[in-house]
Amino acid sequence: MAEPRDVPKPGRRDFLRGVAALSVTGLAAAAARGLGGEELVWQLDPGKCVQCGRCATECVLDTSAVKCVHAYEMCGYCDLCFGYFRPKAGALTSAAENQTCPTGAIRRSFVEDPYYQYVIDEELCIGCGKCVKGCGTFGNGSLFLQVRHDRCLNCNQCAIATACAGQAFQRVPAERPYLLKGGSGQP
Repeated sequence: MAEPRDVPKPGRRDFLRGVAALSVTGLAAAAARGLGGEELVWQLDPGKCVQCGRCATECVLDTSAVKCVHAYEMCGYCDLCFGYFRPKAGALTSAAENQTCPTGAIRRSFVEDPYYQYVIDEELCIGCGKCVKGCGTFGNGSLFLQVRHDRCLNCNQCAIATACAGQAFQRVPAERPYLLKGGSGQP
């Protein structure tokens, strides 16, 4: 039979380490919830976004959780859309060298003369913001970036928020997770 051995009693220092660990855990949990106890998620304010390109490179995911969203009610359905075409495109064709998007995530389809519809393929979108910048500079700004919550890990300290040049990231209530332009519905 094994002899009982003396187990040292935890000292004051061990107690304080435990309290500190619980405090850090509590602060992290509190950061994910608002002051009123509601759950919060990361989102970017399209009015503050400067299309710096960091959403595409700073996300902890391989492909960013930030995607381009299209507010159709704001769109002019232009033949010459700078969210789609490079400003000095050689021709108004869907050839890759004429497109603003580096991954071809924007699909263009003819509606009726002179109107075209532009649809974002979120699987191809990397959140670089090049199309958003083109649309805002030469168009009506109907393209904008948003964190897609079906992809986002909701990190306690979002890597993109930390690197954001426009400081456009903020915590918003999970029941209203999108900050949209033009009063459009959920993206």
